[in-house]
Amino acid sequence: MVVKIGIIKVGNIGTSPIIDLVLDERADRDDIDVRTISSGAKMGKKQMEDVLPKITEFNPDMIIFISPNPNAKQPSIAREALSKTGIPTIIIGDRPGEKAIDEMKEQKLGYILVRADPMIGARREFLDPTEMALFNSDVLKVLSVTGAFRLVHETIDGLIDKISNNEPIEVPQIVVTAERAVLAAGFKNPYAMSKAIAAYNIATQVSVMDVKACFKTNEPNIYIPLVAAAHEMMSSAAKLADEAREIEKGNDTVLRTPHRRDGSTLHKTSLMDNFE
Repeated sequence: MVVKIGIIKVGNIGTSPIIDLVLDERADRDDIDVRTISSGAKMGKKQMEDVLPKITEFNPDMIIFISPNPNAKQPSIAREALSKTGIPTIIIGDRPGEKAIDEMKEQKLGYILVRADPMIGARREFLDPTEMALFNSDVLKVLSVTGAFRLVHETIDGLIDKISNNEPIEVPQIVVTAERAVLAAGFKNPYAMSKAIAAYNIATQVSVMDVKACFKTNEPNIYIPLVAAAHEMMSSAAKLADEAREIEKGNDTVLRTPHRRDGSTLHKTSLMDNFE
């Protein structure tokens, strides 16, 4: 069976650009067919009303909805609509989405909330396209190295497998903490793991600072340094993540888990070894 996956991207978080790519990193899986619909950077009422109906035209076997703050007004409306489709659905979001956990459970929606996928420093005096791209590249590095992305794709792979085999479906309900992420990363060296935990927790605090700067502070002489500082923290987190991976590379213990054509995953840690 080929499992049809509909992905709805509304607005953007760090996980958004690669959520479809981590499921089929070499574009050679035979067991899934993916369609992605995006509203671009905006997540308003008009965008939501436009993208939601389009995904059902694909007749997906499962839906992934990804946006900033799944507890915000428009994502909340989308969640309610998706809960009525009868299609297994996973909501992927950031830390503010934790406020919607009880509602998502009542709606029988799955969720993966990535705490270290932080809000960007969205102040016009500071954020231009270059700064936006640099910030997101740092987020991608931290979430990749620390194991957050592996946890995300392994969780989705598990649901794909159940749908493919007509097994009872239980949608995931996961809050990605630093500890949970690094376990998925499979670090062998404790110092590498420690650096990854530090990177993840720094990234988690970036969002706290950016929320304060963007929504709780009105004085430019205060909020401009705050968003700049938050981005410096994100850059430092990315450097720690780099250091963690370099330790694992130096020890020849980087865990690699590529997909086979049938969707199952291979495993190895030594670069020149055969896969298990």
